[in-house]
Amino acid sequence: MAIIRVAMQSDLTGIIKLFKELRPHDPDVSHDALMSGWKVIEHDENNHLMVAELDGEIASTCQLAIVPTLTNGVRPFAVIEHVITGALFRRRGLSEKVIEAAVELAWQQGCYKVMLLSGETRTAAHGVYEKVGFISGTERGFVIKNPHLDKN
Repeated sequence: MAIIRVAMQSDLTGIIKLFKELRPHDPDVSHDALMSGWKVIEHDENNHLMVAELDGEIASTCQLAIVPTLTNGVRPFAVIEHVITGALFRRRGLSEKVIEAAVELAWQQGCYKVMLLSGETRTAAHGVYEKVGFISGTERGFVIKNPHLDKN
C-alpha cells in the first residue's frame, strides 16, 4: 500500500529520478544546487512536494504552490505542477493519490481554487486530472517561457 505524504530531504534521490523521466532533457545540476533548491522549498510554507512511497521507493510526485492574493476574500489560489509517476508504478492510481493529497492541502490552507496545467497532447494525463475532479474548458491557460533559458 502506498504512503502519500509531504516529501522529506531523504526523498530527493527518488524525486529527481522521477523528474528525469518527466523531463529527460533538463540539465543536470550539482548536489549543492539541488540542496539549495530543496532548502527553499522545505522552508516555504506555501510550497510542497507531495510523494507516493511504495515499497520504500518514491513512485509518484507532484508540486503544490499556494499563492497569496488580494482577491476572492483575500484567499489564496494554488497551482499543481510536475505530476509524474514512474514507469514501473503506473496504472495504480498513484498520480491521482498525490494530486488528491495536494488538493486537500490547498483546501486546508483556504485556497479558493487549484489550477493545473498539462501539455495539450497528454490526453492520458488529462483523463487522470478529470477523474480527480479538474474540469477543462472553464478557464484558459496561457504560458510564456523564458527565451533566455533552454527551450525545454
